[in-house]
Amino acid sequence: MFTPQSFGLALAMMLTASICWGSWANTYKGVKGYRFELFYWDYAIGIFLAALIYALTMGSLGNNADSFLNNVHSADTANIYRVLFAGVIFNLANLLLVAGIDMVGLATAFPVAIGIALVAGTILSYILQPKGNVKMIAAGLLCGVLAVVLDGKAYGQLSGNKAASRKGLITCVVSGILMSTWAPFSTHAMTHGNTLGPYSVSVFLCLGALLSCFIWNFYFMKHPLVGEPVAFGGFFHGPVHGHVLGLIGGAIWSTGLVFDLVASTQTGVAISYSIGQSAPMVAALWGIFAWREFAGANSKAKSYLALMFIFYFLAILLIAHATA
Repeated sequence: MFTPQSFGLALAMMLTASICWGSWANTYKGVKGYRFELFYWDYAIGIFLAALIYALTMGSLGNNADSFLNNVHSADTANIYRVLFAGVIFNLANLLLVAGIDMVGLATAFPVAIGIALVAGTILSYILQPKGNVKMIAAGLLCGVLAVVLDGKAYGQLSGNKAASRKGLITCVVSGILMSTWAPFSTHAMTHGNTLGPYSVSVFLCLGALLSCFIWNFYFMKHPLVGEPVAFGGFFHGPVHGHVLGLIGGAIWSTGLVFDLVASTQTGVAISYSIGQSAPMVAALWGIFAWREFAGANSKAKSYLALMFIFYFLAILLIAHATA
């Protein structure tokens, strides 16, 4: 299987992962009048198909003991179940994130949800695999927390429906807490017993996410956080470009997952997870400049946003140097 042989290449893959994770939601923003619960079916199919394609190509180079199918055959069944469960948790967190984007926008939902996931998930991953300079990682996480706080304060400066805003921010916080818990399960599967490789983890995590849509997504279709209940039949009457964008969005996210997990073979999971979770900075740029979510904001909001970017950048820089 393909793995990076230098830290420079691993870092490039991690940064690519953060761009993918911060950009996939644009595919949903690009669909007008199509409910996210329906869009999400295509997205879930897209993440699984893309992960499987990577596993059968990049993950199968050389056909040695580490290649995808051989790795799955030799891995502990318990590790496969752990990763499937990680996918179930991720999927609930991600559905809440998309709902949060619906309520408060890309520039706010991502920094709040993924910023919380960055802190909690990195700590849990480091406990399972203590690799890297702990002081550097801690300093980076502190910067990440400050960035989340600053983004929330920036959003607080916007006028609008305060009740909806509060509900949206709470949804993002819950999403972030849940999002932080899937990484330790996949980390355990990659580091204990007869382990799963990065390509195998990506496939089973995405499979768990796809299968859990029949629980989580059906629930949100009947009890939506935004709008009225929606029938599954609406999926078959959705716009063609909505289906296409859903599949593309899933493929973009899955590319980020594969690149991040593969890079972790060089850097350790805690560091690859942390840098991959810098996606909020990317998403905030899309939200601010492409979707104009802070158009007309006052100078205080813009100052908070500028500081948010600075602290996120510092978080990435500190965690990247934690391998020294």
